[in-house]
Amino acid sequence: MRPGVDVEVESVGVHAFEVPTDGPGGGEEDGTLRWNSTTMILVEARAGGRTGIGYTYGDASVAAFVESALASAVRGADALAPPAAWERMFTGIRNAGRPGLGAMAVSAVDIALWDLKARLLGLPLFRVLPAFHDRVPVYGSGGFTNYPLDRLAAQLSGWVEQGIPRVKLKVSRRPDEDPRRLSAVREAIGDGPELFADANGALARKDALYWARRFAEEWGVRWFEEPVSSDDIVGLRLVRDHGPGGLEVTAGEYGFVLKDFADLLDGPAVDCLQADVTRCGGITGLMQVAGLSAARQTDLSAHCAPAVSAHAFCAVKRLRHLEYSHDHVRVERLVFDGTLNPVDGALRPAADRPGLGLAVRWDDAEPYRVHGRRPD
Repeated sequence: MRPGVDVEVESVGVHAFEVPTDGPGGGEEDGTLRWNSTTMILVEARAGGRTGIGYTYGDASVAAFVESALASAVRGADALAPPAAWERMFTGIRNAGRPGLGAMAVSAVDIALWDLKARLLGLPLFRVLPAFHDRVPVYGSGGFTNYPLDRLAAQLSGWVEQGIPRVKLKVSRRPDEDPRRLSAVREAIGDGPELFADANGALARKDALYWARRFAEEWGVRWFEEPVSSDDIVGLRLVRDHGPGGLEVTAGEYGFVLKDFADLLDGPAVDCLQADVTRCGGITGLMQVAGLSAARQTDLSAHCAPAVSAHAFCAVKRLRHLEYSHDHVRVERLVFDGTLNPVDGALRPAADRPGLGLAVRWDDAEPYRVHGRRPD
């Protein structure tokens, strides 16, 4: 379309697909949670003969929230001004609840609106955003605590063989097993690649400090994610300030509103901040978090959702890297054509496809549908 031509959002469609995990016994686990499936909530926004898509990961109830609280607020909005629609959505859900489910629902719609805008303009999404980069470095992420040692070592060494120079495993579910697991991984990947560990908030403060020192000294761990709960700002700060040099403490994947990220940066409580574009208010929300991280001179790392994050985080000045998550890669490859593969340890958005460059594979996704109906 020609820039400057008014076009209104005509309709919003919502779908949800629940995909079983492929872990041992049908499940996967980390330091604090076990799950058997991953649910994608997919939003379509239509205008001017184009359809934008956005998504988040959560309970299927997020889809119902989009339909009941957001769709009417977006219909008739300027399709070329996603931030204006974002403001209307967040204002409208004040009493329904902004953090958590509300922010995730807004994120999915906001991403769909940005994808729609880029498609209307005939440009890849990262070119529509104020991009500082044209590629996003990644780290391989999986290594669930219920993996047997051979699968754990094979998964992480497989990423290294693909040219990804940094990998992460889950820890602290059964701390006494972690030395054996870390040794198997370090032997499999060699001394060169960076090794990350993620406790998912499983440890108490003093235990986290103890393991931070062991992780760094014995296995060369460089990144300790959520050693204590993200709600424990004091505990995060303790591990950050008194942990070993060379090991960074990080959190932020469960940030929903801007204050969540400001709290982590005050003090500060983290060495590197994380944000999930499918939770923090979508691309519009992420731009606000990116500004905050730049102001505090702190790098920002992308949590999961690689198909969106590869575009969105090109617009993050203090970009560190993107979590190339085993679960999310599986689901996105099932649901979409046009997903990206890492090259030289990074995802590079396609410059020749409009928007996110994705097309929904309805036939493949349909068996997993738990909400909505297939478009005509």
